[in-house]
Amino acid sequence: MTLTERIDAFAKLGDMVNQGGEALDEAILLAYYQNRWFTTDNSYHMVKAVGQNYLNKEKLMHWLAPYQDRIEQHQPKTVGLTLAGNVPLVGFHDVLSVLITGNKAQVKLSSKDTALIMFLINNLFAIEPRFKEQVEVVEMLKGFGGVIATGGNNTSRYFEYYFGKYPNIIRKNRSSVAVLTGKEINAELALLGNDIFQYYGLGCRNVSKIYVPMDYEFRPLFEALEPFAKTMDQDKYKNNYDYNRTLLLMNNTQHLSNDFIMLREHEDIASPVSTLHYQYFKNLEEVALDISLKRAQIQCVVGRAEVGAKMIPFGQAQQPELWDYADDVNTIEWLIQL
Repeated sequence: MTLTERIDAFAKLGDMVNQGGEALDEAILLAYYQNRWFTTDNSYHMVKAVGQNYLNKEKLMHWLAPYQDRIEQHQPKTVGLTLAGNVPLVGFHDVLSVLITGNKAQVKLSSKDTALIMFLINNLFAIEPRFKEQVEVVEMLKGFGGVIATGGNNTSRYFEYYFGKYPNIIRKNRSSVAVLTGKEINAELALLGNDIFQYYGLGCRNVSKIYVPMDYEFRPLFEALEPFAKTMDQDKYKNNYDYNRTLLLMNNTQHLSNDFIMLREHEDIASPVSTLHYQYFKNLEEVALDISLKRAQIQCVVGRAEVGAKMIPFGQAQQPELWDYADDVNTIEWLIQL
């Protein structure tokens, strides 16, 4: 297949996804039965984002235009993919990247996220049967020329041991942060709620920590987050909230709570589910330095544009474009250099 043919096939997959239908509804329901964190609302949100941002023909062409000649000349390799399963379809960008560059994908699915990934792969086969020659779903990776493995900090040590001698991209835990100045309006803080609560805070693009000025007043933030109280309807989230709140109370740890999220002063970027860390700052230069020192732990920085460079607007952390690479590693560039 030519690059143009591959782009056309993925664009048709996007059209199918955007139209929805009974088959998609069944896949989303199956995903929920397999993993109760994958509520239907969250899965529909992710499928919509994939359809609009990843499987849009104009965006695909824009994404790949700088690499077109090199992709066409590239000799295909087999690339092993170990996918994560913390949020729905979190590994799809890797699958797309491997296939769109003409490489072969040897895919080890996460047991937590099989229904939606396989739904997209099978529909891609139906649209363009030649992709069947480029995809192999396996229990164990072997015979690959390079590997992209995504997991936690502990898992990454095993990945480095097993895959270290091959060309690789090995991803560890990351979380996202937001920088608040105290001048945000209610609408901005409400949008920040999406960045915090979407997918119950389980994604690397979820805000798990906020930087706030020394005199920050938390009441407006709590008021803006009130619509997200329904998060407690999810049993798994509620159990995490109850457990983490109990720990804080038993240890006499100072914290703020509104009965569905806890705010705790802490320097760590990552926070437990249902908990948001906060850290005071004296000036924005201090924030920039701390973020720079912890950059390897941070996926996104959310805030007003005037706060600093490369700020993601409030409410947009969970809307990545094709060129918003995980860990800032350009997957396309890496693939065509294999």
